[in-house]
Formats: sequence, C-alpha cells, structure tokens
Amino acid sequence: MKRYHGERRSDGRCVVIVIDRTRGGVPEIPLRELRPRFDLRNHSPDGFNWGYGGSGPSQLALALLADALDSDKVALELYQQFKWAVVCRLAATWTLTTDEIIAAVDALRQTKEAR
Repeated sequence: MKRYHGERRSDGRCVVIVIDRTRGGVPEIPLRELRPRFDLRNHSPDGFNWGYGGSGPSQLALALLADALDSDKVALELYQQFKWAVVCRLAATWTLTTDEIIAAVDALRQTKEAR
C-alpha cells in the first residue's frame, strides 16, 4: 500500500512524498516526489497546495488520483470532486494511504450514482 505524505515547508513550498512500500513502518523502496501530472491538466505551474479550493489543490487532487488509482481516465473524471471532499480539508502536514483514497473515490461514486 502506498502512502502519500504532504508537508508545507517553511519556504512556502508544498511537497508530497510517495512511500511505495514499507516493512515494519520503514520504507523499503526509495521515497519519491509525487509527479504533478501537468501532462493531464496544468492547473498550477507553481505546483501543489491544499487546505482550500484553488488551482494548487486541483493539481494535487489530479496527481493523487492518477498515482493511487493508476488510471488517468478516472483521475480526470473525479479529481475536482476529490479536491472538494478531501484535498481542501487537509492540514499543513498530512498523510493519506491508497486505501483512504480509494474509499473516498468509492464514496464519491456512490454519491454520483444516488443523484
């Protein structure tokens, strides 16, 4: 299970690190920064942000969904809803797992189907 860790640094830069696998809480595979996926949509050339509903959070929502779900199509379909449901509510430092992201996507789909 992947874990995504976001941190707003003292210089104002927002960084998201991906931990692909752990054993006993220790990363097994080298950490990597989350790709912003400007190839899908370029909302924020300045990069990621969170805690509100702007362009930086849109870019983060898109990148998180594309990476966690391994589906550009689903990411493009649901990232704006995911931004409002999850990304705009994140604190200055946060961690999300693939399981949490999938659960949020499932809830968004159920809400969409109920309409």
